[in-house]
Amino acid sequence: MIRRLIPAVAVVALLAGCSDSTDPARPVGDAAPGTLRVLAGSELADLQPILDEAAKATGISVRFSFTGTIEGAEKVASGAAEQGFDAVWFSSNRYLELVPEAQKRLGTPAKVMSSPVVLGLPAAKVRELGWDTGRVGWAEIAEAAGARKFTYGMTDPSVSNSGFSALVGVAAALSGSGSALDAARIDAVAPQLKEFFSAQKLSAGSSGWLSEAYQRRAQDPGAEVDGLINYESVLLSMPQPLTLVYPSDGVVTADYPLTLLTSASSEARDAHQKLSDHLRSADVQRKIMETTHRRPAVPQVRLDGKFATKDLVELPFPGSQSAVDGLITTYFDRLRRPSRTLYVLDTSGSMQGDRIDGLRQALTGLTGADESLAGRFSRFHGREQVTLLPFSSSARPPLKYEVPQDDPRPVLDQIRATATSLDASGGTAIYSSLRGGYDVLRRQIDADPDRFTSIVLMTDGENTGSEGITDFQLFHQSLSPDLKGIPIFPVLFGESATTEMEQVAKMSGGKVFDARSRSLSAAFKEIRGYQ
Repeated sequence: MIRRLIPAVAVVALLAGCSDSTDPARPVGDAAPGTLRVLAGSELADLQPILDEAAKATGISVRFSFTGTIEGAEKVASGAAEQGFDAVWFSSNRYLELVPEAQKRLGTPAKVMSSPVVLGLPAAKVRELGWDTGRVGWAEIAEAAGARKFTYGMTDPSVSNSGFSALVGVAAALSGSGSALDAARIDAVAPQLKEFFSAQKLSAGSSGWLSEAYQRRAQDPGAEVDGLINYESVLLSMPQPLTLVYPSDGVVTADYPLTLLTSASSEARDAHQKLSDHLRSADVQRKIMETTHRRPAVPQVRLDGKFATKDLVELPFPGSQSAVDGLITTYFDRLRRPSRTLYVLDTSGSMQGDRIDGLRQALTGLTGADESLAGRFSRFHGREQVTLLPFSSSARPPLKYEVPQDDPRPVLDQIRATATSLDASGGTAIYSSLRGGYDVLRRQIDADPDRFTSIVLMTDGENTGSEGITDFQLFHQSLSPDLKGIPIFPVLFGESATTEMEQVAKMSGGKVFDARSRSLSAAFKEIRGYQ
């Protein structure tokens, strides 16, 4: 039920060389004997050492391309995944199986391991809450969260399965019906869910980045987050000693099925079978358990003692795609703390032509013009504050919008009109414009501090303004804690100064997104998972 985490040497993180492509629309290579081309969730990157050994033992190599759960489901449903992939490997097939066009393209699955999504808190906090001596359910956890007795971080449920599983799990448990969620049950528990999500202080687009951000905040007094909702395996891999809380009324568990696509060739089918048999063998299952902290998928392998709770109650999953989509939409528009985003946008002369068109399209897509499933979830949400700060030789006046919860379309249309009217001319005063953005945010935070706040910095070139990176570093160091802790997400585009943008991201606790080999729209949608 509750146990102390064992510190591990490494944190689960994305391994940079495991994937031949960051764009799931692009195939990772032509079909070849002995190679399985797999569209996968990014958390599987930590399996690479196991897969390297599997290649030596079986002659079967895995070529990964990583994507989010919802976007991956869309690729499978549309048939795009069949153009360059033999199999899919996500933490769960539950959502895929709710989409008829995706479900019919799924072939043979092989469950390789499992990991429940649970809450991790410092031992002192668990004792303070009285959860160290008895059973605790999701309703009690939600009540304590609503009273701000603890705070936590969680991934975005529209792009990451750990956040998706947490959202489904807490909603199913609070409904108390024991049956699959539907729209009526979601509405009935919305007040309790809103209480629960009021304590969420950190969001991320991936489980690995979430744990890294949590660790950074732990070193910064005043910015700390008490705990995380994440995979058991990720929590067990973290160096900080936390305590795992397993809600007595149940969890949602990732079962990691390596699933052949029905379009796969006979060679790919043979490779899938051979690799699956190897990964499910007792020795490899034990190694997966030891190195990745995930539970074995075969009953003959004894569960390690680090998993204090052996038998977990599995909560019911929603019975329809519409219920899941409605739950995710409700989460963004009504339940979680609203967002505030400042977009610092390069509109210098070098952006003329296709580049400024790409920027217009990226922003327009976030207003609802992108009608794909992933696009609908990444649009600007109800209650969100959006500020556009175009700049060239200097910053232009900020353009501020707040998207209403109940009738967002008029404001979204205003943002769209502004986006389409952006033009390109002048120089590239990156750092003076970025610095000026903090004046805007300072006033907004003073008026309404209880929001997720972030900055998106998009530039296609090197700084030509009078202030440079050193000036900005000195300015950033002088900021108050509430401003200093705002993550900056630079977007590399064109001839961006990569090293400087990486410095900006690092000093602010943000992350760099690369749009040099893909569209700005794809990068802007990916950033939404971190806001």
